[in-house]
Amino acid sequence: MSTRISPFLAALGSDGPPADRAKDMGLYGWLIGSWEMDTVHHLDDGRKQKWDGECHFGWVLEGRAIQDIWIRPKRPAPSTMYGTTLRVFDPAIGGWHIIWNDPLNGDHGRQIGRAEGEDILQLGNDSRGLKTRWRFTEITADSFHWIGEERPSESDAWRVTYEHLARRTSK
Repeated sequence: MSTRISPFLAALGSDGPPADRAKDMGLYGWLIGSWEMDTVHHLDDGRKQKWDGECHFGWVLEGRAIQDIWIRPKRPAPSTMYGTTLRVFDPAIGGWHIIWNDPLNGDHGRQIGRAEGEDILQLGNDSRGLKTRWRFTEITADSFHWIGEERPSESDAWRVTYEHLARRTSK
């Protein structure tokens, strides 16, 4: 693979947010960089699957959005998940439009993200029609705990499906 950046990737990436958006980008801006993670998949029967993984976050679209890549397990092993999220701040709603897509597993979803105290809360729906709640908790400059939950309807209890314990590897 060439180490030269393609014109597409050069046009997609950005060094940071534009001045008119900088104050709104902090909710997710701290994630910019690379992370390694330990992943736990909570199965319906109570068992747990565990993997290592990696995720990378960057400024895109002239710094008006943040895009990431989540990979499980860490490369170069064959992937069981290889997806991307696009996060775009919308001043009209005071929140973030979140679009997730994992073409490897045919999974996608849409959410709205906002701060909730010290955490980040994302609520929406996935490609199976389930309600989703994704949370970034225990946030520090160099670590976070991501919790993914789902439920079929508003009257059902949330069920934890995935957790990622991430540690920063570079900014």
